[in-house]
Amino acid sequence: MNSSRVIRQCAVAGMFYPSDPVELQELVSSLLASVQKRKVQGKIRGVVSPHAGYVYSGSTAASGFALLAGASYKTVVVVSPSHREFFDGVSAYPGDAYNTPLGEVAVDRTMRDRLIEECDIVVASEAGHGQEHAIEVQLPFLLSTIRGFSLLPLVMGRQSGAYCRQLGEALGSLLRDKEALLVASSDLSHYHPANVAERLDRIVREHLQRFDAEGLMNELEKGSTEACGGGPVVAVMVALRLMGVDHMDVVYHCNSGDVSGDSSSVVGYLSAVAYR
Repeated sequence: MNSSRVIRQCAVAGMFYPSDPVELQELVSSLLASVQKRKVQGKIRGVVSPHAGYVYSGSTAASGFALLAGASYKTVVVVSPSHREFFDGVSAYPGDAYNTPLGEVAVDRTMRDRLIEECDIVVASEAGHGQEHAIEVQLPFLLSTIRGFSLLPLVMGRQSGAYCRQLGEALGSLLRDKEALLVASSDLSHYHPANVAERLDRIVREHLQRFDAEGLMNELEKGSTEACGGGPVVAVMVALRLMGVDHMDVVYHCNSGDVSGDSSSVVGYLSAVAYR
């Protein structure tokens, strides 16, 4: 191995999901096999997926990723929020690969560099990548459903409407004619009673079903609903529109209380797919 290669190492293996490769592969395969698969009338170009520990949101994530089986993509773009660091703009990982217990995923350096050239809010930086889990937890599912892809990992430090639109427009322009999949990493409302969470999360679901990025952004900015990766979701929806995608289906939603049995303070999870 070239010692000069820069590899982003796992930050939450052994916490959010198993660190042992065999145990992890068995868990992911079991989750993918256990979900009910619906028919999608077209090729999937976008996924909205949760990023909690697999014990809580693994089945929800699997409900979307299971629909990718048999599809092929050259580049997978994962857009995530930043939970641990605040910075302005969007951070594109400057290294060569993301490591996982299931192997390395090479960074698409060509697409990264082109995006940086075309979008002035995107910079090559490790800001937001080091300890961030929201990209990392998507990778075992991606590695278990599609093969041979390279990764464009993007972390949004600031999720303003203007930044979401700018990033979405740049991605849509860059990827319009490419074999690319866009993944928005987001959980929904946090730490409300289940009945309150359901009201808040329904707003997100309805806007996704209508494929209404602008409406969702307005609701997020007003505080009428919550999603920790709401900005990434909006940016991905804007990009998908420009790529000719015109349908999005919510395939599964739940909250942490469905697993823990505690409905007094829950986190919402959702999986959706966009296709044309």
